[in-house]
Amino acid sequence: MTGPRIEIFTDGACRGNPGAGGWAATLRHGDRERLVTGAEPHTTNNRMELTAAIEGLSALNGARRVRLTTDSEYVRRGVTEWIGRWKANGWKTASKTPVKNRDLWERLDRAAGPHDVEWVWVKGHSGHADNERVDRAANAAIDDMLRESAQS
Repeated sequence: MTGPRIEIFTDGACRGNPGAGGWAATLRHGDRERLVTGAEPHTTNNRMELTAAIEGLSALNGARRVRLTTDSEYVRRGVTEWIGRWKANGWKTASKTPVKNRDLWERLDRAAGPHDVEWVWVKGHSGHADNERVDRAANAAIDDMLRESAQS
């Protein structure tokens, strides 16, 4: 795959676990940037982390070279280490239990499929500017959802 690399920074947030959750992804190509966000009233932090990666990748047009940065070891290790075994084992873990969040893992696998993705982990809440921005955006998505539901 050729062409310039797209940078994607993702994060998920949850108020309670489970609880109200939000996700955010920033897509950057050169000096152009796009933010996508969303929220759900009842979810988990892991589901929001997965959703942020899915939505970030799904926002791309055509097959691209991507560096996706996340503060979720669950997402990074899941997609780079575990998913192949899960699929080979009929979506069962090493202990023969069903994989949690299978629906989102399958969506992430499909979303990443056409792209050449480099998965990068950064420590959350450690001052990484782009990670801090998507963290704020994920939390703002929760605030917006809660505000809208309170007005309904």
